[in-house]
Formats: sequence, C-alpha cells, structure tokens
Amino acid sequence: MKLAVAQINCMLGDLAGNSAKILAYAEQAKQQGAALLLTPEFSLCGYPPEDLLLRTGFYRTCDQALQKLAQQIWGLTVIVGHPQEIDDKRYNAASVLRDGKIIATYHKYELPNHGVFDECRYFTSGQSPCIFELRGIKFALNICRDIWKNHTAQLAREAGAQVLLVLNASPYHIDKQPLRYQAIHDRIGETDLAVIYANMVGGQDELVFDGASFAMDTDGELTHQFVSFEETLGLIDIHDGKLITGVRVPAYKHEESIYRALCLGVRDYIGKNRFPGVLLGLSGGIDSALTMAIAVDALGADKVHAVMMPSPYTAQISLDDAREMAVILGVRYDELDIKPLFDSYLTTLDGLFKGLTPGTTEENLQARIRGNLLMALSNKFGSLVLTTGNKSEMTVGYCTLYGDMAGGFSVLKDVSKTWVYRLATYRNSLSRVIPERIITRPPSAELKPNQTDQDSLPPYDVLDGIKYCYVEQNLTIAEIVAHGYAEADVYRVVSMIRVNEYKRRQAPVGVRITGRAFGKDWRYPITARYQDSF
Repeated sequence: MKLAVAQINCMLGDLAGNSAKILAYAEQAKQQGAALLLTPEFSLCGYPPEDLLLRTGFYRTCDQALQKLAQQIWGLTVIVGHPQEIDDKRYNAASVLRDGKIIATYHKYELPNHGVFDECRYFTSGQSPCIFELRGIKFALNICRDIWKNHTAQLAREAGAQVLLVLNASPYHIDKQPLRYQAIHDRIGETDLAVIYANMVGGQDELVFDGASFAMDTDGELTHQFVSFEETLGLIDIHDGKLITGVRVPAYKHEESIYRALCLGVRDYIGKNRFPGVLLGLSGGIDSALTMAIAVDALGADKVHAVMMPSPYTAQISLDDAREMAVILGVRYDELDIKPLFDSYLTTLDGLFKGLTPGTTEENLQARIRGNLLMALSNKFGSLVLTTGNKSEMTVGYCTLYGDMAGGFSVLKDVSKTWVYRLATYRNSLSRVIPERIITRPPSAELKPNQTDQDSLPPYDVLDGIKYCYVEQNLTIAEIVAHGYAEADVYRVVSMIRVNEYKRRQAPVGVRITGRAFGKDWRYPITARYQDSF
C-alpha cells in the first residue's frame, strides 16, 4: 500500500482554510494511489493556539469543523490533528477519518511544558493507545512529544501496532533534525516499530516549523526524508509491513537552513497578518543589510521600502553602500536627513541640559528620531517596520528603546552577530547583494565621531561565546570561565544581561532559530536583586 504525508502550512484559527487544504491534499494523495494521508499536529486549527485553548467556544468550533471535514473524506483514511473537549477535560487529539466518519481518536500522552511549550496549562494527558487497521496493517498514533519518551510507543507495540504514525508541530532550531532522528531511532530500538514522522511547516509569530518530515524502518534506517521549509506531499510505499526506501532529500548546511528559516518566518508573519509590505532603516551596516536581503528574498523587492536617515556622524561610505545595495536589490529607497531634527531636539533641550556633558542621551536621540520617522511612514502607508538589531545586542542592551527597537518584527532577534556575518557571506555566495565593504568594515552605530561597537562591548566572538553558554546552555559563571573566557568578561556580560531585561521585554517579536531565544522560552523577572556568583 501507499501512504502520504501532508507537510502543510496551517493558518492558526482558519478552520475553513485548513480544512480545504487537507481536502486538497487528500484528493491529490488519492489520485496518486495512497490509501492513507497523515497530517501534522493540530493541522485543523494551526499550532500553537495558546490561550485560545482556554475558550470553550474554540473547542466547539473546532469540533464542528472536524465533523464537517470527516463527512467529506471518502475512499481514503486521513489522520487530522485537533483540540478536543470531553466532559470538561481538554486534549491534544488526533482523529482517524474514513468514509464520512471519525473511526478513532487518540489523546496525546506526553504534554511538553518546557521551552516554548506550555501544554500542561491547557490539556489533560491521554491514557491509552489508539490502534486502527488498514489493508491488513495495524497502525498506531503518537503526537509529537510522545515519541521522545518510551512509554507511549511501547504501549502501541503492546497493543499490536506494526507502524507508528507521528503527528508533529515541532519548531525549528539549529541542529533540531539530528535530535529528532535520535529520538525516533531510540523508539524503534525499543519497539521494532517503523515510524512515519509528519511535521508542520510555516511561520507562527516567533516560531518557524521546518517540515523536514521523514520515515524510518524497523532497523532504524532512514527510508524517506522530505524537503524542509516547503509544503509537500510525501509518498511512502509499504510492502508486507516494511517501508520501501524512497526520496531522501539532503540536509541543508547550517547557513542555508537558518537563512531559509528566517525567510519563511518573515514571509508568513507579513503574509498571514496581511501587511502590504515592510519598511526598514538602511544604515550601511551589516545588520540592516542582512535584514533587507532576507526581506527581499522572502517578500519580493516590490514589498520592501528602505529608508536611509543620515545624521551628522554618518560616514559617506555608509551612504554609498546603502545606495548601492538598494540598487542591486531593486527596492524603493529614500533618504531623510535627520540633522535638522536632531539640532531642533538639542535646541529644545539646551536649557535643561545646560552644563552637562553630551553622551549616550544625545546618541539615543538620533536613534529615536529615526524610529519616529519609520513609524510615521508605517502609520501612513500600512507597511510593517522591521527592526534590524541582532541577538548579541539584545543580550547586553546595546540597543535603544523607542529607537532602533521601534518596529513590529525583529528579523535577527535570535541571530548573534557572528552568525550575522556568516549569513551575509552565505547570501553573497548565491549572488552578490551586500557590498563587500559592509561585511569587512568594523561595525559601528555611527552615533558619535569614530565610534565602533567594541568601544562599548567585548569582541563579538567573546560576547557571543559567553551569551551562548549563559543564555542557551544555562551554565554558571564558573562553568563559563572553565570554557576559557576571562572572569572579568563573563561578569561584565552577565551583568549586562541581567540589567537589560526590561528592554528585552519591550522588544518586538522575532524569528526563533536557537534552542533558547528571548521570547517564549526566556522568562526572567525584570525586578530582582539576585546576582550570579562564581
């Protein structure tokens, strides 16, 4: 028999649209001879619905949509993920639809409550396996986190299953796929069950689902690997209960994988929220250059508007490079000189600032003037402002509230500065879009004469290394020092992380690409006196 995997991009809350997509994939699968179609976790309503799951009306509407969908399924078995409420208990569920009916329903057993997941807030854990038979083969269902533990797969095996079908809404981060492979391999070793893993694809707020659906046989060998970051219908042949090796798409290297994730995150955030396009401040620096390249690749040049806003400290080479990049990419480009506005601010504040030495306040005024101009253009024309700061800056607060942080979506929010350079180099390897001088010159905010980032920060390789250890690995100061970093640098960076939580809490949402971003999986208090010690 032939099975199909519908690796689809679901719009959260669009029950009619998602149902229509499932039906379209079901028809396509049927035309290609498939007897079964497996869709992702919560394919009916999208994932994660978050506190929509606290509303009884949401479950009722989802149930109505499921019943209607079931009535339209004929000549094929379709597995659909959805929420379900029964006797005041709520479940993360998957139902088996066949010939106009719901013939079985499974309730997720393992409820993740870590990182970006909060399922214990919403759901009751399931208690039993779900087995159904099709053409002489017994299939069982698992949902996402179930397969990372041994209990649910073992229950399926004990109930007589031969093949395990796993519905997933597993978000992307760097090196996530090898972890999925290992989890599936471990379950196969314990149960001798072949596993078919269907994952959602698409962007949902800060999360990106990469798809990358796959299958492994009873020996733990990869028989199928479908494309990442794209919708696809994957076909799998089973003979005598064994998976027959089929398509195996090679894995992307890190730079390409991250770049595609960022593009997908931008495309879906802008498209799903129906913004007509985007605006960004183009400075002639590396961060805004990479942000614009991603925006153009994600949306098309016609939906990107770049605005250069030179101040008295903007170098001519920054103007030249910004102009050149705008021409290369073919975006709309405008220049708004902020010197008259900056002078007006200084004049207005002169009496209150009299006798005080100019410093950070005057630097931040320039950033805030730029933020105001971009937001004015956004209000007038409806385009969303993309902020251009990176994770390294966000980590230590090297960013200006209501200035360069002003905007609606932060493309590089989870991308460290060292990765910014790697991604810029990668993008130029495809075709030259970023002038080389932007990549090679020392980074600078250009808010005072002869300024560079390293006037205020440790070298980025040091900063990013400490950030990785502390933020993403949860290491102590002693453990970070043991990795070879100077104790003074570690204390300095950790101190900056601690005192800048109030800024991060006010930052716009942005694409998550690491195992721990400054979003759902970072929940530190703003007001606290705890300090890390050696």
